[in-house]
Amino acid sequence: MPEPSARLAATIRIVLLGVTAVIQPGLSLPPLLRHHAGYRPPFAAGLAYGVLTAVTVVCAWWLLRRKPLPAPIAFGGTLVVLAASSLVTAALPPDSFFREPHWSFGLVGWHLLVLLADRTPVLLTALAVHVTASVVQFLLAGPIVRTELGDAAIVLFGVTTFQLAVAGLIRLLDRRAGEAAAAAAERDRLATRAAVAAQAGRDLRAGFAEQLGATLPLLAGLADGTVDPRTAGARARCALAAAQLRRLFAENDDVPDPLVHEVAACLDVAERRGVAVALAVSGDVVDVPTAARRELTGPVLTALAAARTRARVSVLRTPELVRVAVVVDGSAEVTGSAEVPVTSHSRDGQTWLEARWRPE
Repeated sequence: MPEPSARLAATIRIVLLGVTAVIQPGLSLPPLLRHHAGYRPPFAAGLAYGVLTAVTVVCAWWLLRRKPLPAPIAFGGTLVVLAASSLVTAALPPDSFFREPHWSFGLVGWHLLVLLADRTPVLLTALAVHVTASVVQFLLAGPIVRTELGDAAIVLFGVTTFQLAVAGLIRLLDRRAGEAAAAAAERDRLATRAAVAAQAGRDLRAGFAEQLGATLPLLAGLADGTVDPRTAGARARCALAAAQLRRLFAENDDVPDPLVHEVAACLDVAERRGVAVALAVSGDVVDVPTAARRELTGPVLTALAAARTRARVSVLRTPELVRVAVVVDGSAEVTGSAEVPVTSHSRDGQTWLEARWRPE
């Protein structure tokens, strides 16, 4: 659907076309017929009238379909209209400038408005050329009496002022339509930002609820004494829950490399437990979706929770594959998914695992 400003411009052009189509036969044709024999030569006025009619018909082909005039039509039509105006003005009978036989003077301005309504600087230039050419032809036609000067001044002032006012109104409406379109776009942008922020908030709350769903039973067990914090199993569960929450917080940080940032958050929790952790990262940053990052870092969390004294984590990234590998001195059982398969081996009290994700 066209923009509101484009619809308004199309409507304005159709209105101008209608005004021109009414004025030409209604106000210009009768004086042409009455004074036809007085033109020098008579066929010049008829030819000019036919040319102006043809311009109106050509413009209607585009404007009635609510399409802007192509530049060649607009500029070519302007030259044709100005030439027709000069032709009929040169053929006027004596003492007829800016009077009833000079029907083309006011009509040509409307044609220029139709042709150049959306090109204001060119429109003003064309109107100035039209008025200047008519005045020059008037002054060169012969001796001028005071009454002719008075009639010319009245017609020049009345016609040009009205048509310039119409041009100014078109320009004002176009500017207001552009401002309204910009305001509407800004409202849509703000609404989109608000919707995105609301969705992010819902996703964040859902993520917290998911993590707390696994953490709350642990906290309840510690509170009622059913979970003994002195046992290795309880400490491993606490370490895993702390790492999961730390990773969840890291998911919402605005950082250049979210995957490595979240892996580092997992390592931080292990280091607080006294585990010596080494991290190696290779390859350029790859855009990994949040869900895939969770599945890539999930095995890291499980392995680090099982680490006793040391762990080594490596992140390898290529455009075709993202791998996260972990080696810890502890036993851990990890499973992957169809999107992020996990390979795991345990031997002599050590566990090696690797999670892989392929960008689509």
